[in-house]
Amino acid sequence: MTLLVGACRSTPAATPAASVSADAWAVVDGREITRDEVEKAYRRISQANSAPSEDEALTAKLNLLNELIVQDILLAKARELKIELTDAELDTAYADGRKDIPEEAFQQELTRRNLTAADMREGLRRDLTMQKVIEREVASKITVTDDDVAAFFNANRAQFNRAEEAFRIAQIVVTPGRDTEVNNRSGDDATTPQEAAGKVQMLMERLKSGASFGDLAADFSEDPQTAPRGGDLGFVPVSALEQAPPPLRDAIKKSSPGTVSSVNVGGTHTIVLLVAREAAGQRDPSMPEVREGIAATLRGRKEQLLRAAYLTAIRNDVVVVNHLARRLIESPGQMPGLAPAAPGAR
Repeated sequence: MTLLVGACRSTPAATPAASVSADAWAVVDGREITRDEVEKAYRRISQANSAPSEDEALTAKLNLLNELIVQDILLAKARELKIELTDAELDTAYADGRKDIPEEAFQQELTRRNLTAADMREGLRRDLTMQKVIEREVASKITVTDDDVAAFFNANRAQFNRAEEAFRIAQIVVTPGRDTEVNNRSGDDATTPQEAAGKVQMLMERLKSGASFGDLAADFSEDPQTAPRGGDLGFVPVSALEQAPPPLRDAIKKSSPGTVSSVNVGGTHTIVLLVAREAAGQRDPSMPEVREGIAATLRGRKEQLLRAAYLTAIRNDVVVVNHLARRLIESPGQMPGLAPAAPGAR
């Protein structure tokens, strides 16, 4: 699950279960996640002109709370592994994320969301620290051999014989209405045009701060076919691309590999990543770009699987009490004035 709410938490400190406060919305191994932290996270992602119903707002806050729980667990793992982010790394990442935002616009947005620059720096620090945990515990352990590459090529030989120019594309789709099928990892679904616009803004901010496109697609894309694949559409021939809506087609054809564009066609937003483009002709693993492309595909598949397994495993190793979820069930569905539930439940 992509962890988008780092700016909305203070550094957790261990708290005995017996001293859990009435404002705790969840407790992770004795560490509280409070209502105020979830509300601040909600303000961070909310759109200025958004007017969600109470049920929609509660659903969003429950999803944010689940992300904060996973975030807390990963940061505890970082402390255990003595993983830290240097000031220089944070300064560079913060400056890069701010480079396209005028200072006045940035300050206005902070004021609107009732956040501070320190909140944003702290959130970025936490996000990057968690990425380091995943890199050490998951990505660094993945290997792709020459035999793996050769086997993939032999099983998919036809796709490497390009009759025409082709574009490898990944996408995150956000629709302005409720979808009948949601197949992303978080269950997130924008249900109004305002929610869709706010969601796209949040995703673009996460991408600018270095979040993985594949992870965000798997967590938030509303296209049921490509979300489980991290948004990957594979190679699209130029003749097929010509059939796409002109704004989307042009954004892709004018991009260079690695470029992310956001396109709105009829209210449906598509955040599209041009991964690579290939000329017509026969290709094989002796070409560095082919071998590297296959290796990246295989590595991405393995990382997605192992990351999901790792997050599941470390969550199973802690005691989590989600007071908000319990009280919503008991209410039912009304904003609770929480009293802590009994400790020991997951």
